[in-house]
Amino acid sequence: MDSGSDMTLAFELEALQELAYPEKVFEDARSWSEYVGIVSDEPTYVVTNYTRKNRIRQDFFSGPRGKGESLETIKRQFSTDRHVLVGVGEEDERLAEEYGWEYLAVEDAAEAAEWVVSAEPEFDGEESEPVRDDWP
Repeated sequence: MDSGSDMTLAFELEALQELAYPEKVFEDARSWSEYVGIVSDEPTYVVTNYTRKNRIRQDFFSGPRGKGESLETIKRQFSTDRHVLVGVGEEDERLAEEYGWEYLAVEDAAEAAEWVVSAEPEFDGEESEPVRDDWP
């Protein structure tokens, strides 16, 4: 990936879940992206639980909107030279094209950035115990 790029990088939640160490992926992406976040059609609490569990600090997320509306809003709010969506499948590729984003399949992104792809999905949307960030 480009070093010091003026880029907004969005991960589709499912794509991020395919990576073994999402916290490290975000740390790495921050070193060459201006803004990094997650877009998803899942309810906000699913994304929030995932980011808390994996200690991910994101610059933006979908909120209650769908991925398409989120991509449009993020592009308006974060004025960078490039807007790249790391996703999975044809639907994500079509959305990226429709909203003026570059598309990068998670496998290609992982190979280029030397991220480890997980053998099993990292998170299924449910947590067995609540995560408390306010405890010592």
